Amino acid sequence: CVSARTPFAAHRHTTTKTTQSHLLSIMKFTAACSLALLASASAFAPSTTSSRDSALQLSKQDFANAGKIALAGVAAFSLMGQPANAITKAELNELTYLQVKGTGLANRCPEVVGEDSITPKSGQKLVDMCIEPKAWAVEEEIGKGGKTEKKFVNSKVMTRQTYTLDGVEGPLDTSSGKIVFKEKEGIDYAATTVQLPGGERVPFLFTVKDLVAKGSGPAFTPGFQMGGDFNTPSYRTGLFLDPKGRGGTTGYDMAVALPGLQSGEEGDDELFKENNKVFDVTSGRIEMEVNKVNAEEQEIGGVFVATQLSDTDMGSKVPKKILTKGIFYARVD
Repeated sequence: CVSARTPFAAHRHTTTKTTQSHLLSIMKFTAACSLALLASASAFAPSTTSSRDSALQLSKQDFANAGKIALAGVAAFSLMGQPANAITKAELNELTYLQVKGTGLANRCPEVVGEDSITPKSGQKLVDMCIEPKAWAVEEEIGKGGKTEKKFVNSKVMTRQTYTLDGVEGPLDTSSGKIVFKEKEGIDYAATTVQLPGGERVPFLFTVKDLVAKGSGPAFTPGFQMGGDFNTPSYRTGLFLDPKGRGGTTGYDMAVALPGLQSGEEGDDELFKENNKVFDVTSGRIEMEVNKVNAEEQEIGGVFVATQLSDTDMGSKVPKKILTKGIFYARVD
């Protein structure tokens, strides 16, 4: 009896060991995959160091004039450290579409490592310029003690992660002894909406179209500053139709439910701006300060502060002044 049961017992023992070994291999593979996914997620997660609705510490003296606005904004962001998961342009170029998709990296500007110096020549260009806003404020009239004064109020961005400008480029001119950058093309505008603490939403077209930025010296070094004016096109184009079907180049020329207002001496004066759509082009200004330069990769990075006007709803509303602060990246080609 013993000799008859021994082969079966040995076979069962061998089978049990094989099953346990197989399960152990599966468990090890699952653990390795989990660790890899966690590492990948932490490596490519969007920055949490600087929140999109981070507060702006603004004082009255910050807005005494345009120059002080720029210096105050640049100083504020110069004090901020780089995020722990900062990513360079070279690291971004190594990622595939699926690795970037859904992570927010497409809305972030690369970081620059180094404090070198780059002296460009006339004919060279600034390419791959990326401008990423980090904080927004809207100028409002605030009443206190029977008096009203204008102050910039912190606001929260409501637009999804599509508000960063990218691929902006243009030629550099150094004939005057100082660097002058002229913006020519790229993804140089982004429709953006911010919300005030009271709930009011303010749309504006964040842009640097036709920027002519004059520099403070002949070379890109830490501390180099440049700034200039740019054009801000209308938030909406002529083909846009309002709820009454009125537009700039198409649609009705008045609200069809109110034809009687066309008659009489005053006519539709009260609705003149609503009926007569215009494509407003306003001006803005941006100031930049370089704080990182990588001579080997010909890269520069730094901070910026920009002021511009909000949407006018094609001429029917009074625009508000928008203050934007953030970081930028560019490469000398």
